[in-house]
Amino acid sequence: MAEHLSRQGVGIIGTYRNSKDEAESVASGINSAGGRIKMLRLDVAKRAAFGTFSRAVKQTVQDEFDRDTFDFLVNNAGFGVRASYAETTEAQFDELVQVHFKAPFFLTQALLPLIADEGRILNVSSALTRFTAQGYTAYAAAKGAVDVLTRYLAMELAERKIRVNVIALGAVATDFGGGLVRDNDQVNRILADTVLLNRVGLPDDIGAAVSAILSDGFGWANGACIELSGGQSI
Repeated sequence: MAEHLSRQGVGIIGTYRNSKDEAESVASGINSAGGRIKMLRLDVAKRAAFGTFSRAVKQTVQDEFDRDTFDFLVNNAGFGVRASYAETTEAQFDELVQVHFKAPFFLTQALLPLIADEGRILNVSSALTRFTAQGYTAYAAAKGAVDVLTRYLAMELAERKIRVNVIALGAVATDFGGGLVRDNDQVNRILADTVLLNRVGLPDDIGAAVSAILSDGFGWANGACIELSGGQSI
């Protein structure tokens, strides 16, 4: 996402939780290609840190980009838990809700004063809110809450003309969930067989779409759920 947005001339504030070296590697590549990016540490599971983080964002926007506000917020932090409904623990449920629903709810709230009027917020959900797969009851329910949150934010922030949309992702070959889709050829093939385009998604598929959705050409979309799944399980 950051790479595609940078190619469109967007300055980036990226975040990482633990992988500082990987984050700095991404930043180095973008900066070397003529982009502008600054990485900040953020653990979205720690609600108490959002105030400190928002102050760091404000300072970074001023120091690095000579601005008082920023234009785009992408809430994309996440992790996967695969467990049947009967075996899902309260701890697993709480962590899923904390990261996938509570974090975008309150992080967006904390950053709202820094988002420019006519800015854009993009949340990340899952196509699992449309179709079902064994073992993802709690995860999909949390993502369903994000879908509803998106519509309500679009309504509440309309006075400032801030547009809020959500993307629903199908299977994508990344390190999400331990890299199962990316690294296990059998799983990759099984999932590809459920996609009309006969392959799983790639990071560039999502990055390019995010860049397009945040562009002026997509400016009439608001409160919308945009599925990026290649036509999975239709």
